[in-house]
Formats: sequence, structure tokens, C-alpha cells
Amino acid sequence: MPSLKALRKRIATVRSTQQITKAMKMVAAAKLRRAQEAAERARPYAAKLAEMFAAVAAGVEPDSHPLLARREERRIDLVVMSSDRGLCGGYNATLFRHVGGWLRERTAQELAFVLVGRKGLEYYRRRGMAIVAHQLGILTTPPATMAATLVSELARRFERQETDAVFLVYNRFRSAISQTPSVVPLLPVAPPTVDRPPADYIFEPPRPELLARLLPRYLEALVTQALLEAIASEHAARMTAMDNATTNAADMIDTLTLSMNRARQATITKELMEVIGGAEALKG
Repeated sequence: MPSLKALRKRIATVRSTQQITKAMKMVAAAKLRRAQEAAERARPYAAKLAEMFAAVAAGVEPDSHPLLARREERRIDLVVMSSDRGLCGGYNATLFRHVGGWLRERTAQELAFVLVGRKGLEYYRRRGMAIVAHQLGILTTPPATMAATLVSELARRFERQETDAVFLVYNRFRSAISQTPSVVPLLPVAPPTVDRPPADYIFEPPRPELLARLLPRYLEALVTQALLEAIASEHAARMTAMDNATTNAADMIDTLTLSMNRARQATITKELMEVIGGAEALKG
């Protein structure tokens, strides 16, 4: 059994860790609330932009713009949105497992990765995957700025036929305790499905010219929405992980305290037995 000194030191260490995890949980909860609000504010813009894009694309041939061209999917770019830091439970591991399952279904295609987040970069670099671009600072860079950079690189590769399709992989935010890995096609651009038929607009400038201006903005809105979902999911996963860590620390403190009390009681009993034994020896 460990000594009393060792148990007291261990309890102090666990209690210090508990204070850190509790503080991290509170910080993550505050950031999660702001991330949820940002994602909710972006949805009306994305929905209206999708409606406008559907109306413009309805009367345009697929060959009228390079980003609409459909080719046989021999080369695929995968945009994986992970986190820069750890301490967020199974957030990254679940995402990477989902990507692994998706890749096993496409062994015949040539795959390349565009990575967002340090964890994804380290993970796929260790496995020798083809990485064509990466972005760090998902929590510190404005989502719209990062989305514009990503869309510019992805559209350039698609237009030069360096890739035949692009997919987004990220954790879709469901709730504070539920984040679902999702794979969403990005390129070639498919007209979104809307609940109602598109309105009959009179377009000025003509549809092809308007489509050329609208397509990059539509792609940026899709990537921005995915980034906002990923950010909210990361904060939710970190808050849940730190809450579990705080609870586990409390349970460990209770267990260690019980062990310390037992050790102290055993020490006291031993000393009493020695005193009584000595007294009996003197009497004899």
C-alpha cells in the first residue's frame, strides 16, 4: 500500500488537474454558445444563396462553366476538417475512422488530401498520404477568410483537371453531446434542391455571366457553413470531454481519500498495538 505522503501528494495532483479541466469545460461552453450563434446566423444567407443559385442554374447547360463539368471520378480531393488541438475526446479519431471507411470503398481512385487543422495534417502525413494543401488555425482564422482560400485552391485544381471531384469531410453539429461525421460533395457543383420551385427571375447580366460570379460565392458559403459546424462540434466535444474528466477526477479523489484513510487507520492501529505490546511486556 502506498504511504500516506504519497497518497496526499497524489490527491493534491488530481485536485489540481480537476480545477484545470473544470475551467476548460467552462471556457468551451462559452465558446460553444458563440459558435452555435454564428452557425445559426449564417444559415439564412446560405439558404437564400442556394435558392438564387438554383434559379440561375435551372436554365444553364452543365458545360457552360468549368465548375459544373462532370467527369469520371478517377482523381478525388478530400477536404478533411479536423482540430488544431487535442483534449476534445474522440472528435478527431471518430472523423478519421469515418474517412478510413469511406476510403476503403474507393480503392480504385487516386486520392489527395486538403487538410484543415494540425491533427489531420499530422495524422495523414504519418501515413504517407498525398497532401496537396493544408490550413491551420481553424479557431483563430475567420471562417469566411479560410473558406475563400480553400475554394480558390480547390476551384483552381478542378478547372485545371488536376482532380475530378472534391468532397468535404467534417463533423456536423447535432447537439452538445452529438457530432456526426459527414461527407458532402463540393465539386462539381450540383444545383441544390429547394422546397419550392425557383422563382421566374429576369436576369441582368445574362445567366452564364451571373453564374460565373455566383458560383465562387456559393462554394464559399458551403465551405464556411462546414467550418462553422466543425468549430461548434469541436467546442462541444471539448466541453463534454472536460466534463467527463472533471467527473473522473472527483471519483479518483474519493477513491484516493478512502485509501488514505485506510492507510492512516492502519498506521494508528499498528502504533497502538506496539504501545500495548510494550506495556504488557513491562508488566510481565
